[in-house]
Amino acid sequence: MQNSDLFLNIGRFIVLIVVQILLFNHINFLGYVNPYPYILFILIFPFTGNKSLLIFLGFLLGLSVDIFSDSGGVHAAACVFLAYIRPLLLKFSFGVSYEFNTIKLSKADFGARITYISAAVVAHHLVLFSLEIFNISHIVLVLKSTLFSSIFTIILLFCITLLFSRKN
Repeated sequence: MQNSDLFLNIGRFIVLIVVQILLFNHINFLGYVNPYPYILFILIFPFTGNKSLLIFLGFLLGLSVDIFSDSGGVHAAACVFLAYIRPLLLKFSFGVSYEFNTIKLSKADFGARITYISAAVVAHHLVLFSLEIFNISHIVLVLKSTLFSSIFTIILLFCITLLFSRKN
C-alpha cells in the first residue's frame, strides 16, 4: 500500500466514524430503521490489502462506534464478521475477476456491485440485530429490523459511492 492509499484509508476511517456517530446514530425511523453506512470502509478497503489487517481495522471500526453508541460490542462483532466473510462475498459477487485481482468496485457492472453491497449489508445487519436483541422470541423484530435497515443502508451506500466516485 502506498502512502497516498494509506492516508486515504485513514481519512475514510475517521470520516465514516465521525459521520456515523454525529449524524446517522441519531436517525431512527419508526423505532427500528437505522442506517449504518460506516461499513463502507470494510466494503471498499483495497481488495489486494492484508486480510488480517482488515479484520483488525473492522474490529477498531466497530469498537469506535460501540464506544460512542454505548452498544456493548455488537458493532465490533458484526464488523469483524463482515471483514472475515468479505473474501467469500467478493468471490460470490465478482467470480473469477476477484481471484485474479482485476476488479475495481467503481468500474464493476451494476449487478455485481449491488450483489456485493447487498449481501454484505444484510450479513452485517443480521449479525448486528441478532446480537443486539439476542432473544429468539423476537426473531420477527430481528428480521424486520434487518430488512428495513438494510434497504435504507444499501440506498445510502449507493448514494455515497455515486457522490464520491471519480469520473473517468
